[in-house]
Amino acid sequence: MRELAYNQAINEALHQAMGLDEDVMVVGQLVDYRSGIFGTTTGLLEEYGSERVQDFPVAESLMTQAAIGEAQMGMRPVLTHQRLDFMIYSMDAVANWMSLWRFKSNGKQSLPITIMGVVGRGWGQGPQHSKSFHGWFSHLPGIKVAMPATPFDAKGMMMESVFGEDPVIFVAHRSLFSMREHVPEMPYRVRFGEAMLRRPGKDVSIVALGIMVPLAMQAAELLAGEGIEAEVLDLRSASPLDKEAILATAQRTKRLVVADPAWQTAGVAAEVISLVSEHMGADLAANPARLCLPDSHTPMSQTLEEQYYPTEQDLADLCKKML
Repeated sequence: MRELAYNQAINEALHQAMGLDEDVMVVGQLVDYRSGIFGTTTGLLEEYGSERVQDFPVAESLMTQAAIGEAQMGMRPVLTHQRLDFMIYSMDAVANWMSLWRFKSNGKQSLPITIMGVVGRGWGQGPQHSKSFHGWFSHLPGIKVAMPATPFDAKGMMMESVFGEDPVIFVAHRSLFSMREHVPEMPYRVRFGEAMLRRPGKDVSIVALGIMVPLAMQAAELLAGEGIEAEVLDLRSASPLDKEAILATAQRTKRLVVADPAWQTAGVAAEVISLVSEHMGADLAANPARLCLPDSHTPMSQTLEEQYYPTEQDLADLCKKML
């Protein structure tokens, strides 16, 4: 079975999407470099030319507004940011234009724009290259937020983003880019709002998102060694949430732990816990818990980084406290 790395899966999705539809274009800083954006845009310029693969200066707000104009003209732009942190410069375009365009047009117009933002982690990324912000974007009506945790989902969710009719923030964690697995060669789409049960279990449910999914799988292995069966649910998208799948896993185990790669306060983890608490309440066997990043900016020091980011053992220990 053919295997691709996470970044190669995104690259293949972009190649295939551009081959299927001449309206698909890729824009962003350094997208036309031979190495591409960490390998995700490699070879696009040579195959599709500079009219459809456009380098852009360091002007995040301007490039996002340009993508809105391209979408209005019938194009399907994929806009890339090497660091999701710097998308903040384009928040006016995202929050005041992209997110509400369909609403303001009474459903008559759409903006099929995909914005891929890369999240750095570890190796001294520091506070300005490691923020995810998926919780921020999930708060906006009209925006979909993809957080694929596997190469299979990275390709399928990129295809879904490009050929959907709504603006999408595609969050790609740099630490996942070397992950390899079987990825079908044919084009396919992975729908938003459809969580994936990665591992069945009966003792505790771990609902995870993005980079926390492989961490949850490793924690489940540790727990299995102690005779504890943890169920792992991969949300796949932060918006929309698969509420039925979340409630179903919580009902099966009666214990819920949410692993979210963002600050703890006011995040997706809080939303998931609120959902389960509102529907199940006293039916839970233990109070829900969450494993998130500390409410602090990311340190630059590698020693401090190791304390900042949670581990699979941290997640396993949190699960054991509920039993």
